[in-house]
Amino acid sequence: MKYNIPVPENSDFTIYNFPFGVAFIDGECHVVSRLGDVIIDIYALAESGLLGECDDELLDALNNDYLNDFIALGKPVTNGIRQSLIRLFAHGFETEGEELAGSLLYHADSVEMCLPVNPGDYTDFYSSKEHAYNVGVLFRGPENALQPNWVHLPVAYHGRSSSIVVSETDLRWPYGQILNRATGKPEYGPCQKMDYELEMAFIIGKESELGEPIPIEKAEEYIFGFALFNDWSARDIQSWEYVPLGPFLGKNFGSTISPWIVTIEALEPFRKASPMQDPEVLDYLKIDGNHSYDIALSVAIQTENGKETQIATSNYKYLYWNPCQQLAHHTVNGCNVRVGDILASGTISGPTHAEVGSLLEMTYNGKESITLADGEARTFLESGDTVVLRGRCADGHQSLGFGEATGRVLKE
Repeated sequence: MKYNIPVPENSDFTIYNFPFGVAFIDGECHVVSRLGDVIIDIYALAESGLLGECDDELLDALNNDYLNDFIALGKPVTNGIRQSLIRLFAHGFETEGEELAGSLLYHADSVEMCLPVNPGDYTDFYSSKEHAYNVGVLFRGPENALQPNWVHLPVAYHGRSSSIVVSETDLRWPYGQILNRATGKPEYGPCQKMDYELEMAFIIGKESELGEPIPIEKAEEYIFGFALFNDWSARDIQSWEYVPLGPFLGKNFGSTISPWIVTIEALEPFRKASPMQDPEVLDYLKIDGNHSYDIALSVAIQTENGKETQIATSNYKYLYWNPCQQLAHHTVNGCNVRVGDILASGTISGPTHAEVGSLLEMTYNGKESITLADGEARTFLESGDTVVLRGRCADGHQSLGFGEATGRVLKE
């Protein structure tokens, strides 16, 4: 029996994609992929023999709460599985009967997606020059917008991996200390400047040894794939606490990641040169070739009872520091990385005001409001607002996307 899985026009999940995720199926978590609106249970596919001979180690990795063990098997295995999926499904999927197909294929709406990886560590970079400049102007003026070190190294902070959640997970509205500018003293209360950050993240796919830097020319060997990422930000809590050690409670109440990890191999056709770097970077950060990607990004807000409004677009290619440079700098002091670690890009803003990746920039720190499709105005988010991040690649021949990273932060 032959099944042709239809792929809707403009679907993120084309035959050029086959990303990896984890889904809750029949009481267990299985490694899955997706084509069109169909979830493919890779574990069941392997058990059925349709992926050829699979040893117990692979089966255990596919019958798992997270992708970590699967990723740790190495790119020859994970790329091999992806190529097998392409061969099986590109021209119609043949099985011995409808019952077997029913145990392998599920409509996307019927399946609960899970957190794709169990990150031991999470680092958030600050790699968009446009974003860093915009924020610097708001707080220090145009003459001192960029700190002296910014054009010499990929700035980052170490975030909280335990509060990363999968798309469609609600988060509690953060409370903390906020400076009362009238009195000059802090007060405790709910965040008044809730914001999102339009980001992407890459997932570490190979462990490194403590004390051994990853050379920049080998960095891509350690990158498994990419996902959408929203680093929620309580701006008023953040602005009071961040001196002198950087973000803390204004960030670690939650970050949202999309459920699908698009492999670095799937992104190969969409490679793009990074922006010109001036001044010249130090030798350990120099790399030839194209190591960024043309990924069109967008942000939408949906109010609790209203319509969705797309409020900004951007592109991953705008990042001043590419992922190879981020990883090389992260490990240059001997810091080791582990499979499943998440390294986020930082807010991705473009050269125009329509391409900024946060409300902090869009509303000039709350000085100007934006109007949504239902007529409501916003300077920052309100409880019940849903933020949707999307990402897509297309070159006229091939196309693929990342799905959505969707979330809400709700007051009690």
